[in-house]
Amino acid sequence: MNHICEQYFSGDDDNTSDYISEGLMKSLIHSSRIAVKNPQDYEARSNIMWTATWALNTLVAKGKTTDWMVHMLGQAVGAYTDATHGMTLSAVSLPYYKYIMPYGLDKFVIFATHVWGVNPNGKSKEEVAIEGLKAMEDWMNELGLVMNISDLGVNEEMIEGIAASTLIMNGGYKVLTRDEIIQIFKKCL
Repeated sequence: MNHICEQYFSGDDDNTSDYISEGLMKSLIHSSRIAVKNPQDYEARSNIMWTATWALNTLVAKGKTTDWMVHMLGQAVGAYTDATHGMTLSAVSLPYYKYIMPYGLDKFVIFATHVWGVNPNGKSKEEVAIEGLKAMEDWMNELGLVMNISDLGVNEEMIEGIAASTLIMNGGYKVLTRDEIIQIFKKCL
C-alpha cells in the first residue's frame, strides 16, 4: 500500500496512473482482509503479490513526480531500530499523510471517495479526506499493523537523531523542513 501511495500522492493532474493505483489499492484491501482471516488462501495471497509487483514496477509512477517521504521517514526509523521495512512504513505513514493532506487536499478527497468509498455529500473536502485516512487507519488496525514508532523501540530522546538522518525528498505535495520532520515523528510516537 505504501509503495502505491508514495507514487499516488503526487501531482494534481488527471493521470491514468492514478486510476491504476486506485484499482491496485482496492484489490489489496480486499485480498488482505481475506488473507488475514485465512492465510492459506492462495488466491488472496497471490493477488497481494501481484499487486506488490505492480506497485514497484514503475507503471504507476508514469507521469508522476512521486513522493517517497514515507520511505525516508521509515528508513531513518529502521536505522535506529531492528524493525522491518514494512513495520517502519506502517508506523510513520498516517501521521505523514495527515500532515501533508492540506497541501494535496483534492487528491486525498479522491483517495477517500475512489478507494475507500467515502460519501462526500454534505461534507467539506477536509472532512472527506480525513474520513478516507480514518478508513485507511481502521484497515491497518484490522490487519494488525504497527501503528506507532514507540512500538518499534523509539522514544522521544531518539527523535532528534532520527530526524537528522532523514533524507528529505521533494516530489510530493510539501517539501518538509527538519522541524516538520521532528513534528511528524512526535506524532508517530
